[in-house]
Amino acid sequence: MRLDGKTAIVTGSGRPGGIGQGIAARLAQDGARVVLHDLGGTKGDIAPAHGVGTSGDLEEAASAIRADGGEVATFCGDMLVEDDVAGLMDFAADRYGSVDIVINNAGIGYFFGPLLEMTQEKWDAVMGVNLRGVFFGIKHAARHMIAQGNGGRIVNIASKAAKTGSALTSAYTASKHGVIGLTRSAAVELAEHNITVNAVCPNHITTGLGAWQNDFMSRAKNMTVDDYLSAMRARIPLGRTGRVEDVAAACAFLCSDDAGYITAQSLNVSGGEEQH
Repeated sequence: MRLDGKTAIVTGSGRPGGIGQGIAARLAQDGARVVLHDLGGTKGDIAPAHGVGTSGDLEEAASAIRADGGEVATFCGDMLVEDDVAGLMDFAADRYGSVDIVINNAGIGYFFGPLLEMTQEKWDAVMGVNLRGVFFGIKHAARHMIAQGNGGRIVNIASKAAKTGSALTSAYTASKHGVIGLTRSAAVELAEHNITVNAVCPNHITTGLGAWQNDFMSRAKNMTVDDYLSAMRARIPLGRTGRVEDVAAACAFLCSDDAGYITAQSLNVSGGEEQH
C-alpha cells in the first residue's frame, strides 16, 4: 500500500487488457485512488474501434478494480482537446482532493506503413495524441501539483521506438522520440516543485492493439505471426516479449517514494532488447 492516500490518473486506460488498464489496476493495488480515462468511443478513421476504449470499457475496468477493493472513477475526454485534459485533472481533484500521480499513457499505435504513403492527416493525429496529448497532461497535472505544494509524479509511456527507429513506423517513432525530449525538459523545469517526470519505454506487448500490430508487421514482412513473434523473442536477451504487468510494475516504482530521487529518466522495460 505504498501509494495509499494518493490520487492517480491514467490516460488511455479503457482498452480491455491494455497497458493503461494494467497500470491502473497495479496502482490501485498499491493503494492509490485511480481515475480511468479514455476517449469513450470511436472517432472516425482517426480513432477506430481497436484503438480506443469506450465508456462501457471504462466502467468494466472500474468494476474490476472495485471488486478488488480499490477506489476508482472514470472520465471520458479527448487528449487532442486541451480543455478536456484540463477537465480530467479538475475532475480528479474535485473527486478525491488532489492530483498526485499522472500516467500519460494514451497514444496512437496503429498508423503504420511506408513513409511515402503516410498522409498528413495520420501524421498529425499521431503527433497530436502521442506528443501534444502528453504535453497537455504534463502541463495541467503540474498546475495542480504546484498549487498543492506536495510535489508529484508524472510518468509518460514512451516505447522502445523512442530510442530506436524501425521501418514502417515513421510517425509513431518520431512522436515517441519527442516524448523523451519533453520528459527531460519538463523534469528539469518542474524539479524545484518536487515533481518528478520520467518515461517508461516498453518493447512489444501483445495486447489487443499489439495483436493488430503483429498481424500488420508479419504481413509486411511476408511472415506468419508465429514466425514474426519467434524472431522477436530470439533477439530479446530474456527470451520473451513484454507483458502488461512489466510496465505496470515499473510505473508503480517510479510513482513511489522509493523513486523520489529519480527524474528525467527513460526506463527501458524490454528484457534487454533496448540498451540505449
